[in-house]
Amino acid sequence: MMRTRPLKVALLGCGVVGSEVTRIMTTHADDLTARIGAPVEIAGIAVRRPGRVRAGVPEELITTDATALVERGDIDVVIEVIGGIEPARSLITKAFENGASVVSANKALLADDGAALHAAAEKYGADLYYEAAVAGAIPLVRPLRESLAGDKVNRVLGIVNGTTNFILDKMDTSGAGYSEALDEATALGYAEADPTADVEGFDAAAKAAILAGIAFHTRVRLDDVYREGMTEVTAADFASAKQMGCTIKLLAICERAADGRSVTARVHPAMIPLSHPLASVREAYNAVFVEAEAAGQLMFYGPGAGGSPTASAVLGDLVAVCRNKLAGSTGPGESAYTRLPVSPMGEVVTRYHISLDVADKPGVLAQVATVFAAHGVSIDTVRQTGKDGEASLVVVTHRAPDAALTATVEALRKLDTVRGVASIMRVEGE
Repeated sequence: MMRTRPLKVALLGCGVVGSEVTRIMTTHADDLTARIGAPVEIAGIAVRRPGRVRAGVPEELITTDATALVERGDIDVVIEVIGGIEPARSLITKAFENGASVVSANKALLADDGAALHAAAEKYGADLYYEAAVAGAIPLVRPLRESLAGDKVNRVLGIVNGTTNFILDKMDTSGAGYSEALDEATALGYAEADPTADVEGFDAAAKAAILAGIAFHTRVRLDDVYREGMTEVTAADFASAKQMGCTIKLLAICERAADGRSVTARVHPAMIPLSHPLASVREAYNAVFVEAEAAGQLMFYGPGAGGSPTASAVLGDLVAVCRNKLAGSTGPGESAYTRLPVSPMGEVVTRYHISLDVADKPGVLAQVATVFAAHGVSIDTVRQTGKDGEASLVVVTHRAPDAALTATVEALRKLDTVRGVASIMRVEGE
């Protein structure tokens, strides 16, 4: 039986994503009604700047009083697309207190305070859905929360920021430097005027925290995620990567320890083999590679940002939450029963690609090898080129704890024959 009273939605934020959510809800109202089992309508839209022109958005729905909107007793679902920590956190909490479920695209808030939000949702019998917070339109959060709920996920490896992937792809395919590739990304609208959140890895780190928490059924906060940006990646790094049959990507890597007693979450640039599926992810696309015990290797691929893709994820959550409302139930909440600790970066086992500028004279390679041996790091390959008394030495290690690799590099810097460490990059995806 079709319910006739519409489910009412409060929309917080009406920028690129919010405007697209409004457009789709309006133009596809009949389809949404059929899929949900009841009409769904926007009851109000809270914005900061009411005078701004918003094509296709009814002016009578606009309000600047977001608190009053979420405290209305007739609101069934609140969609939060304003971003940031406050006032988003307070508004979401008030929504729960007033009986509304929440659909959010707020990765920063969920990575920072997801546990408290899940607790509030459970306390008031509400849903908290956030597919749009990670990788845009790519169905990823729900498969991890639901489809793989009976499996054991051991690793999540992904490209979760389109801006950085576009920049690195351009550097790889065209030979452009970082600044030139960033300028192109900005001109095309892929990079913000201030790209810091993207290029320094903050955006990807927030997403890594969310993915690790879901995948490993434990609490992982943004502060737990090791982070390095990609602004120091150079054309020379790409040249070295090509010689190894690799390319370079900014990766979010979430892993369960081999003994199962801890997890790690990190974001940094890394060389990956061209044979790995993530190596072929081009332009501003995202892709996430999941390794599970029973399901094996899975890859999720698609546009990771933009108004339409993100709105698609928001509306998918809206349909699910509305169906739960009609059924008088809620979907899956937080699953953090494992309570696994998050290990520091020093305990992560990885490989290094190290490029050294050294004196071109006998005995240098032996000195370098001695430093590696002293720190318990085994060398996989060495490549040396020299001219006019100067040489470049490229060393690729076997797998070792990151702390041992870092200590090795610091010791190398102190050698009289090492004139500089040109670059350091981890090697992943093998």
